[in-house]
Amino acid sequence: MTEEPAEPRRARGQALTDACKEDLELFGREELEARIDLLQAEIDRVRGHLGRKLAGRAAAEALFSKP
Repeated sequence: MTEEPAEPRRARGQALTDACKEDLELFGREELEARIDLLQAEIDRVRGHLGRKLAGRAAAEALFSKP
């Protein structure tokens, strides 16, 4: 019994890169507005995660810095 090869894993961020290359002419007005809402939600999510990373970095620097 032979196994089929697994599909290659997508690189990090590849889905976003692929989405940015889509032909927007194929979308209607409502679909474009929904896409904007989805992208804005993703921007908000990424900014929140970045804020947590920066806060963690600042806390580590404060803990290990010389007084």
